[in-house]
Amino acid sequence: MCVPTDEEQWMRIEYAQAEDYPVDLYYLMDLSKSMEDDKEKLSSLGDLLAESMRNITSNFRLGFGSFVDKVVMPYVSTVPKKLESPCDGCVAPYGFRNHMRLSDGKNFSTEVRNAKVSGNLDAPEGGFDAIMQAVVCRQQIGWREKARRLLVFSTDASFHYAGDGKLGGIVKPNDGKCHLDEVGSYTHSTLQDYPSISQINQKVKDNAINVIFAVTKEQINVYSSLQKNVEGSSSGVLSEDSSNVVDFVRDQYNKITSSVELKHNSTDNNNVQIKYYSSCVNDVYKETNKCDGLKVGTQVEFQAELKVTRCPEDPRDWKQVIQIYPIGISEALLIDLEILCDCPCERTGSELYEEKSAQCSSVGTYMCGVCKCDDQHFGRMCQCGLDKPHTGTDVDTTGCRALNSTLECSGRGTCDCGVCSCTESWVSGEYCQCDNRACDHYDNKLCADHGTCECGICKCYDGWKGSSCSCTMRNDSCINKQSSNMEVCSGNGMCECGECVCNQDEEGRPYDGVYCEIIPATSGKCLEFRDCIQCLMYKTGPIDNEEDCASNCTAFSPQPVKTVKADEDKYEFLCTYYDEDDCRFAYMYTYKDHKLVVMAQEERECPPEINILGIVLGVIGAIVLIGLALLLLWKLLTTIHDRREFARFEKERMMAKWDTGENPIYKQATSTFKNPTYAGK
Repeated sequence: MCVPTDEEQWMRIEYAQAEDYPVDLYYLMDLSKSMEDDKEKLSSLGDLLAESMRNITSNFRLGFGSFVDKVVMPYVSTVPKKLESPCDGCVAPYGFRNHMRLSDGKNFSTEVRNAKVSGNLDAPEGGFDAIMQAVVCRQQIGWREKARRLLVFSTDASFHYAGDGKLGGIVKPNDGKCHLDEVGSYTHSTLQDYPSISQINQKVKDNAINVIFAVTKEQINVYSSLQKNVEGSSSGVLSEDSSNVVDFVRDQYNKITSSVELKHNSTDNNNVQIKYYSSCVNDVYKETNKCDGLKVGTQVEFQAELKVTRCPEDPRDWKQVIQIYPIGISEALLIDLEILCDCPCERTGSELYEEKSAQCSSVGTYMCGVCKCDDQHFGRMCQCGLDKPHTGTDVDTTGCRALNSTLECSGRGTCDCGVCSCTESWVSGEYCQCDNRACDHYDNKLCADHGTCECGICKCYDGWKGSSCSCTMRNDSCINKQSSNMEVCSGNGMCECGECVCNQDEEGRPYDGVYCEIIPATSGKCLEFRDCIQCLMYKTGPIDNEEDCASNCTAFSPQPVKTVKADEDKYEFLCTYYDEDDCRFAYMYTYKDHKLVVMAQEERECPPEINILGIVLGVIGAIVLIGLALLLLWKLLTTIHDRREFARFEKERMMAKWDTGENPIYKQATSTFKNPTYAGK
């Protein structure tokens, strides 16, 4: 790929997760004394782990290794007795040991069970030594070339890193090479320092290995920070006895494989820039190099933009080989990049290259239309020599005067060796007759800053044209980067001065849109789609037969959404109607990649149904209740009135002064007299 500076080049990259892709899983375990219960649990769950992974891919291999720490003070006790058995039931300490290279995993549980724990003194472990050997010793570990490689690192402690070896008198830096003997033991544990984080990161990248840090909850913060500095790594919490190891490994594998992240190995970021764009599995096109939520068979497309901002100072960097690769997979796209930083006419063999050319007074080299004089000559055509006078009265000045002109160099320069040397930077021409400020301006800029003014005429740079050099010849601004076909003006127009000029269709109707992506007469098709929307979505409308619906409505298949929204700036048209049931329904349509896309509301918005029976019963009930209320009120008032009358009667009777047993106006028919003289005799 030959690329001039300041010009973008686009590449399409497609990625899909392969079905039944080979997987290599190497389980690297801390076998210090505190991990004894984890080892026992792993040995009992080893077969289940292998079976679980084979359900994901039949081409699966499993390996096992362990580590403790460097066998020097102050990491482990060097007392002879402690060197043989640092703790009860412990074996001698060691740096790293490969117990089982990658295989079908049938002996995994046995190898884990037979591996003995050991002990050390300080809290951090020598895990970085083990990771380095497990990564770079590809043949001894058994990593396959075409497989996804997983390294599960299990521990309950932090780690030693570069520089810590000085505490034990080890000053030689880690060389990043494999040092395993015939039985799989690390031979340089006490000879060289621990690796640095950057060394681990580089080796993991070079060997395309995904490291999974399976640590206890006390250490998760430490390894979460480490994860950010090791490309393609992840971390998670392992239970205290590793009882969740099967689910943990499966979940981490699914997390890794459901994501793709593109990287490149170009280190010349000051001169070469690479950006990635993708819509992933959604419709939102944005700048990103990572997509998540992928499934087996899901294809994701990336658009890579490569741009050379300037030429590298070292000509050896004008040719580069750049790799674009997905993290954790040993496959890459190779780009053979050549940056165009010089002109062919500056080199021998070009038609515009001639040494001792007659156009340069036979003493200079003519290249790219310009004379390059030797050390003894100068001037535009190398006509002046150091041993010749080039100014003064004895020099012929006729060559400095234009035809029918008496002014030398148009009064704007001096005559040197019969050739005009203009005194002002904005003056040019054989006779200094050209004013290089008199060219067309654009946006208050001479020749739009995209060319040079030569004798009143703009000479445009490559990629620009027009009287003022304001018209770009590049077409990248006419490409819809959100479209999958990446055609200029969507294939419906021509790019002129960086803008699309749309064509017409067969009926003479012009295409529309910034990129001519809008098909003619699409802004008035609401009514055309209405009947089919009712038929396909709601089983209503004039087309009430399923067979007629299937035969007449084949132009599109509406996508159901809860709420319909449209963005007019993206040429999305919103349509709303009411049907025969007085229900409101809405849909939106647009065109993407020349295809009609329709999104319709899932449910119609219908007015609530009127319950006539309920209303009638309610009215009757209300009348009955009002009648009962009036009767009760009448009864209450009557009772109150009767009680008041009775009380008044009782009051008047109590106030009577006569015997209530006799009638005061009654007189008897006889009269009775008594003689007091004979009283009592």
